[in-house]
Amino acid sequence: MKTAATVIAVAVAGMFSVAASAQTAGSEVQRDVNQQQRIEQGLKSGSLNTGEAAKLERGEARIDRMESNAAKDGTLSPAEKARIQRAQNQESRQINRLENNAARGNPNSASSQRMQADVQRNVNQERRIEQGVQSGRLTNREAGRLERGQARVDRAEARAGADGHVGAGEQRRIQKQENRQSKRIYREKHDAQTRR
Repeated sequence: MKTAATVIAVAVAGMFSVAASAQTAGSEVQRDVNQQQRIEQGLKSGSLNTGEAAKLERGEARIDRMESNAAKDGTLSPAEKARIQRAQNQESRQINRLENNAARGNPNSASSQRMQADVQRNVNQERRIEQGVQSGRLTNREAGRLERGQARVDRAEARAGADGHVGAGEQRRIQKQENRQSKRIYREKHDAQTRR
């Protein structure tokens, strides 16, 4: 009788542990979505210029790499979660500082339009990852691999806009990376692996 109760208690604890890690992974990705949306809105309003958005994308790439590294073993420890949250808080403050400084962007310029489109694609892809985590279609490891891909795209955007201008050729290269990432997200969400 005691053995059966112990087995049940361990099973219930395991279920709560999996649910907690799923929730944590999803909440971290949701924060990525929110911050990418803030960058896009700043570009659209002119409160961010292309160069500032590029700096922010470099910070987003760093956070995506942290999330990827933390998810390699399939779990997110409290220390890893705290480190990611500190980085996200720092990035949030940086977004606020750059949106409220004296520099202005021209949201109608071709360069800003290109950066806006690229950042909007980031929002969409982060949402797809978050939805996969929340639905259980993505394991933490899969989400981690996808976040590494998002980091690569963010770094490409940061490099393209570092000089304050995103050219048509630069955007084509970024779009190719985004297309590859989109296919990865689809494959990972539709493979046989699911969160247990």
